[in-house]
Amino acid sequence: MGRKILIAITGASGSIYPAQLIDKLLQLKDQWEEVSVVATDNAMEVWAVEMQAPFENKKGVKYFNKNDFSAPFASGSGQYDTMIIAPCSMGALGRIANGISNDLITRAADVILKERRKLICVARETPYNLIHIQNMEKITLAGGIICPATPSFYSVPKTIQELAQTVTDRILDLAGFDIKSFRWGVEGM
Repeated sequence: MGRKILIAITGASGSIYPAQLIDKLLQLKDQWEEVSVVATDNAMEVWAVEMQAPFENKKGVKYFNKNDFSAPFASGSGQYDTMIIAPCSMGALGRIANGISNDLITRAADVILKERRKLICVARETPYNLIHIQNMEKITLAGGIICPATPSFYSVPKTIQELAQTVTDRILDLAGFDIKSFRWGVEGM
């Protein structure tokens, strides 16, 4: 059986990350069976501002409403193996850390954690306050991965897209995808 991936988009700044993740996953179609997307209303508002265009469903990806608790990933029996929340607002992170499943995103994260599958939260806030850090600790102790949306500069990115791609590639690495990316200490990359 192939991999089932969920991308959740919350209302933090950083719409470029899920845009790149969806595009890159569509290029890696041979590495997954199903990719689903769910987004909050705030995420769609932020997307429209940052991407200067409304959110657009891409062919080959399944989309779910944030209140659709009949979505397959709302239950462990749906067998989704990886959930990526990008960007992950501190509000969503706090609700997940404290077991509050008030929408499909937080319910899916709860399912992923209880099933001991991979949850990657791409935290997008600066600076962090103590509550943020404690919530990140809770998620880490529960088995989740906190991946701050912090770009790297080793590859000498020339555009905003290339800079953001350093984060996107790191997320895909953490999710276990085989991708071509800059590798520290590897010549020719």
